[in-house]
Amino acid sequence: MNTIRLDKARDPAFKRQVEKESGQNLSLCYQCGNCTAGCPGAQVYDRQVSQIMRAVQLGLKEEALKNRSLWLCLSCSTCSARCPNDIDVAAVMETLRMMARREGWVQDRPIESFWKAFLDTVKYTGRSYELGVMADYMARTLRGWGNLEIAPMALRKNKMPFVPSVIHGREEVARIFKRYAEKRS
Repeated sequence: MNTIRLDKARDPAFKRQVEKESGQNLSLCYQCGNCTAGCPGAQVYDRQVSQIMRAVQLGLKEEALKNRSLWLCLSCSTCSARCPNDIDVAAVMETLRMMARREGWVQDRPIESFWKAFLDTVKYTGRSYELGVMADYMARTLRGWGNLEIAPMALRKNKMPFVPSVIHGREEVARIFKRYAEKRS
């Protein structure tokens, strides 16, 4: 039986914490389902966006944070654009990912590793550096050789340069990462 004992599982402070960190008023969500209906990743989620939002409203911390859907979210903001109450649902999902990381509840390590590898290259070069992302991801996961056969063609077409290009204004990007790190601590 897959029943949730609300008297045991509810954490009323959890909803308030999500609202504080995301800057969203989750009481405005009346479960219309527009976020789920428009989500391009919904078919692979174990919990739909509207279910996650409801879990937060009810203070069901584990239900909201221990699901693979958080890590499969594309952060495309379709859910936010479709919300009739102007809730930035994508910001709520990002907040939940940050909270899950803090709790040690990452549900998909390869996706988390790719995310970190991608952001590390942006942090240091100001933009994505594909070869750096690939090398970093492979080092973090000890996998990733599956698409190695496309490397020669990508290199010939200069799609994966050996040296990253560093953008003008990289310092501004670095300040974004610094503010983010300060906000998390």
